[in-house]
Amino acid sequence: MFSTRITKLLGIQYPILAGPMAYISGPELVSAVSEAGGLGIMASLSYPTPEALVEAIRQTKALTKKPFAVNITLLPAARPVKYEDYFQATLNEGVRIVETSGRSPEPYIHMLKNAGAIALHRATRTRDILTAERAGVDAVTILGTEAAGHPGQEEVGTMVRVPVAVNAVKVPVIAGGGIADAHGFVAALALGAEGVLMGSRFMVSREANIHDNVKKWLCGLTEADTILIQKSIKNASRVVRNPHTLKILEMENRGATLEELLPMISGARGRNAYATGEFDEANISVGQCVGLLSDIPTVKEIIDRIINEAKVIMKRLHTLGVD
Repeated sequence: MFSTRITKLLGIQYPILAGPMAYISGPELVSAVSEAGGLGIMASLSYPTPEALVEAIRQTKALTKKPFAVNITLLPAARPVKYEDYFQATLNEGVRIVETSGRSPEPYIHMLKNAGAIALHRATRTRDILTAERAGVDAVTILGTEAAGHPGQEEVGTMVRVPVAVNAVKVPVIAGGGIADAHGFVAALALGAEGVLMGSRFMVSREANIHDNVKKWLCGLTEADTILIQKSIKNASRVVRNPHTLKILEMENRGATLEELLPMISGARGRNAYATGEFDEANISVGQCVGLLSDIPTVKEIIDRIINEAKVIMKRLHTLGVD
């Protein structure tokens, strides 16, 4: 059950992928997802040098023999070195599933294919996944506006994004945004997706590399406790509503410049909060599905629960005459 083109392509048991979260998706979380039957994706953005990424990959390989992926986010000036160095380091370590995001992966597809790697690409617009398909990727992920991180400027929800994407491309589509349990998993498959990408649910797991105070705080939030910031600089980011992020939004509404915003939106703030548990002065990325989170289970418990409850949902649908 739940065998799709994605499970076959990636060599995994369940079509569940863990979204790469900067400073959170390290070896322990990535390996736990893969060991539980999904696909863990390491966030290369967490590592300031290719050498640091190599060390993290080796730690992950020591924890699991199952497939895992590395995400390389292609953003201008996000790296002091060439992106080619990160791709090459990943491939040299034997990782054969690479996810890209941020901009078109076309300049790097030849490198990936020559190494026999599977290329995934994540985007928020239909035109961008079409571009990625033409470039030669093997599968795409489309994000709805419910998603944490950077869900795009257009604010189109997953319920619409996914079927539009499925109708637009021939490669398998993975759904992301607002999915944290069996209901979202089954709904995504019903929309035509062949896998799901989840970040916030795995963020609130025992293996996630963040302070327990942050996890407990997230468990008390509702689906209405996130906001979009950074739309004024065309880099929309969904974060938890707190005094700090409300201040950012107020600054944007009065026309603050990028230079004024930079100290407020620095990733160092979130990184500090993950380490110390003090979150009032940080922009913590989380999706609207935070309203579905009420406990801090292990990764295996999360995936087992989704699969077992999904089977119950499928049986209920069968009793309603849905085959």
